[in-house]
Amino acid sequence: MKSWYLPSGLQHGLPFIIADHWSPEQALAVVELLDDLREVIFRKYQLQIYGLLREQRQTSCSSEFSLGEVGDPPF
Repeated sequence: MKSWYLPSGLQHGLPFIIADHWSPEQALAVVELLDDLREVIFRKYQLQIYGLLREQRQTSCSSEFSLGEVGDPPF
């Protein structure tokens, strides 16, 4: 079975099972519901979400070098 890559990066946990008998209209209704939920959450927590994403995605930098320092690059 092919591994699914979720936006969260999680590869385990609760399995999401979608019924085989859904119509395209039912699937679209669920997608629209999730889009609306995402929008409502984002409106309420936008700044906090941006802050957490920034923390999680920023790289650590050695304190020995700073951007304004003159000299050889740190590599």
